[in-house]
Amino acid sequence: MMKQYGAEFFGTFWLIFGGCGSAVIAAAFPEVGIGLLGVSLAFGLTVLTMAFAIGHISGCHLNPAVSIGLWAGGRFPATQLLPYIIAQVLGGIAAGGVLYLIASGAPGFDVAGGFASNGYGDHSPGGYSLQSALIAEVVLTAFFLIIILGATDKRAPTGFAPIAIGLALTLIHLISIPVTNTSVNPARSTGVAIYVGDWATAQLWVFWVAPIVGAILGAVIYRFIGSEKQ
Repeated sequence: MMKQYGAEFFGTFWLIFGGCGSAVIAAAFPEVGIGLLGVSLAFGLTVLTMAFAIGHISGCHLNPAVSIGLWAGGRFPATQLLPYIIAQVLGGIAAGGVLYLIASGAPGFDVAGGFASNGYGDHSPGGYSLQSALIAEVVLTAFFLIIILGATDKRAPTGFAPIAIGLALTLIHLISIPVTNTSVNPARSTGVAIYVGDWATAQLWVFWVAPIVGAILGAVIYRFIGSEKQ
């Protein structure tokens, strides 16, 4: 079990460090910034690479909402939920700390700029409301779980699940970075928000509640459409 929890810790570290790191360090780098498309791809690549690296060890959840959704979908035992979530959140916080140490070495760096935190209203990249943020996070997380459950179904083609899941996360970011800076993952949101404090931690509840609700909804939908019973 400790190997599984360790895999989730380091896998989630890679997700937050790679995804949020691309946003903080490379997104708007002078003249050669990778932009929204690059950040979206970075998040997808973190999941794709870690799914191949640790999928056989822990299942590569990297996300409390995914773990809860897999439990709701009948694919994960309730007894492992809390340890997985703790490992994921700690991995996210560790990644945020390492990213802070790197990013703070640049002239003019200030976490008040957001540090890739998720937000709504004045703290949404596009100024989107709380309602928009909630709907986007619920719907996108629901579809993320449908894709995860479908791609890992025993009836699905074997060996391709990491590709489908990684591309799904890329698409999710392409849709919703302007709305919330894209969470669909409470560990991702927590891992950077605690270093910003203030508004980022005040709004953090949204990025726990909405992804978890969405994950459960996605699991319920897949249990209905994916059932082998006629």
